[in-house]
Amino acid sequence: IMQTSEMLRKLCMRNLVRKYCRGLTAERKVQLQQKVVTSAVFSGKKEGYLESLSQPFLDTRLKENDLNPKVLQIIRGENIKYVTPVVKYDRNGFKARERLLVLTQSSAYVVEMAKIKQKIEYSTLKGISTSNLSDGIVVIHVPEDNKQKGDVILQCEHVFEVVTKLCILANKQNLVKVVKGSLRFRVGSGKEGTMVFTLGPEPQVFKDKTGQLTVV
Repeated sequence: IMQTSEMLRKLCMRNLVRKYCRGLTAERKVQLQQKVVTSAVFSGKKEGYLESLSQPFLDTRLKENDLNPKVLQIIRGENIKYVTPVVKYDRNGFKARERLLVLTQSSAYVVEMAKIKQKIEYSTLKGISTSNLSDGIVVIHVPEDNKQKGDVILQCEHVFEVVTKLCILANKQNLVKVVKGSLRFRVGSGKEGTMVFTLGPEPQVFKDKTGQLTVV
């Protein structure tokens, strides 16, 4: 009797799950699939993760038509999936620059108005790093070759959304690292820089006296 009861309980649960899944809209399924990846990458690792659970991810923050026609002409054939405003920090002087991050089916682009400043093919992407604190810094690590100027340092308002979209499109979920204290990034020409994460009374990003990029 106990075995029969357990079997019936499992069958009932399975039917309830099946009914729930069939009732989901396509949009809701996509949301759940993305949130599962976000959980695998950030749960218990980064501040703000729990608060992000109730915030649905948008398909994109900017529409394709918001891109400059010259940029669209170059990348339209790659099937644009996601566009968002970002702040990019120069690898040397760490000056902040307003840019767009464009994710297509095959590559990530850092765009300045009508110019493509950097292209990273997903197949060559070496890693994605972010801190365990509540900042929106994302570092996209690229290979050491003549095609790339160095790793890309970005600050994103919707960091969980951006990293999730990027690692799903690139199929590089296992290459996302949530770091504590500091991280190293490639500047170019075999050189490296250091980024330090710390706590403070107000958020800021600046170059400290030792030449490091400090994120508060």
